[in-house]
Amino acid sequence: MKKQNNAPLKISNVIKTFNGHDVIKKINLTIEEGSIYGLLGPNGAGKTTLFKLITGLQQVTNGKIEVFNRNIATQKKEILKNIGSIIEVPIFIEHLSATENLAIHLKYMNCSNGDIAKALEDVGLEPTNNQPVSNYSLGMRQRLAIARAIVHNPKLLILDEPINGLDPMGIREMRQLFLDLVQHKNMTLIISSHILSEIEHIADKIGIIVKGELKTEVTMDDVRDEHPEGLEELFLNIVTGGALKCAN
Repeated sequence: MKKQNNAPLKISNVIKTFNGHDVIKKINLTIEEGSIYGLLGPNGAGKTTLFKLITGLQQVTNGKIEVFNRNIATQKKEILKNIGSIIEVPIFIEHLSATENLAIHLKYMNCSNGDIAKALEDVGLEPTNNQPVSNYSLGMRQRLAIARAIVHNPKLLILDEPINGLDPMGIREMRQLFLDLVQHKNMTLIISSHILSEIEHIADKIGIIVKGELKTEVTMDDVRDEHPEGLEELFLNIVTGGALKCAN
């Protein structure tokens, strides 16, 4: 077990309120370095909102989010260069190529050592393809979004439904890429997905959020040991308010 003070992400008593309604309800969450954390929940549970809070796209109402021991509310600029993210539908400069889009991203991130060709190859795109992104299929756009998230070599990846639009081969390739990023680059990943089988394949630990509340956290080892019916049954049981069994 790694020391918590080395945790890339620590969320403490975070509340987010919109129009007098708490959409994130006093969440506490710590993610260990070099791990993959699966954040699960039904539509509207608060996953995307939480990701926006982590990346500073929205401000917390109460509580604190620390990324690499820095407060996102006061040190956002220093933090963001170490974060790669996909949140909601990725937006590109449509008339430019994938390479040109990534070059602009690197300039924006003030990163001089990003390897654009390698990032594109890692996600299964051809670096010499100069066609505009407007010609890309949904799957190609998703691959490019992943390339943009990793091209500046971040330490923390925030991935909101990263395999949307991918065919089975693409899903398998991205699964292996995510594992390789942890193993070979010591990145830390937090991933949301409605495809529970993919989370089962790669996550070290999962958290289930329902109506803005983190209902449970459990390691995938404990899911396999204590829930032989699998992650899907555990997830549905919690989401529908059935008997809750937590594992520490």
